[in-house]
Amino acid sequence: MATPAELHIKIREFLKFKKENRKPVQIAFFGGNFLGLNSEEIKSLLDGAAEFVRDGRVDGIRFSTRPDTINERSLDIIKDYPVSTVELGVQSMDDHVLELAGRGHSASDAVRAVELLKERHFSIGLQMMVGLPGDDETGALTTAQKIIDLGPDFVRIYPTLVVANSRLAGWYKSGDYRPLSLEKGVRLVKKIYLKFIEESIDVIRMGLQASEDLEDGTTVLAGPYHPAFGHLVHSEIFLDMAISAIESASSRKETLTIFVNPRCISKMRGLNNSNIKRLQSRFQLTSLAVKPDVSIPEDRLKIQ
Repeated sequence: MATPAELHIKIREFLKFKKENRKPVQIAFFGGNFLGLNSEEIKSLLDGAAEFVRDGRVDGIRFSTRPDTINERSLDIIKDYPVSTVELGVQSMDDHVLELAGRGHSASDAVRAVELLKERHFSIGLQMMVGLPGDDETGALTTAQKIIDLGPDFVRIYPTLVVANSRLAGWYKSGDYRPLSLEKGVRLVKKIYLKFIEESIDVIRMGLQASEDLEDGTTVLAGPYHPAFGHLVHSEIFLDMAISAIESASSRKETLTIFVNPRCISKMRGLNNSNIKRLQSRFQLTSLAVKPDVSIPEDRLKIQ
């Protein structure tokens, strides 16, 4: 994690590119266990970040932390700072899965953490993982439902990857752990995504942020990694909608046009036009076009 001086430099560099009509900007402390730091480190980092909030250059502060670091004492440390959003690395709501993963916290810790954060009116994000050791599709869907029951403001969904030199890498090499394939990972996350959306819970990320480390071929040994994982999930959803619409049509022809919101053209087409190819093959279409229509909501399509 950056020192306060490094933090100031990075924030100032970022703000040079801030546009006037920007969305709200927050300073985020991610990639670690923020409330697991000692209180002086927490205050020092928040002091530096709060300056940018007070002068109006950013809108708030957010951080990610473990559920078991949320308690009255730790929340008292941050109560006088402009922290608006807290994300918890819940990962699973199954204690057996959490134990195998060596998470060091329980499902009840997550429940208690959310209760405390709600009492203090924070915006709450929960992060879950699929494909953990000891987990399966039924377990992942159960975790998703328990997260829904907690009522977070948003969620992130990450597939479990086998990273080089990790304990999981040893289990993978010995045959004690079998990761999800990309196809199964996308299919499972699609089901979970739709559960959250049905309950009006925003899913702000699916899959890890692409980086040089993940792309170099030596860091990720196995698992459902793709730099556009979220796009794959959305494309599968649009493919399902298209299939359902075509099968429900009163008549079928060899040519077809699918209308979607302009923002969803690539989701409908799929990576490398994969959805176009699959639909043409399934329904023996000689021609299939995807065209924009601004009147159509982003989660809908229309066929002609």
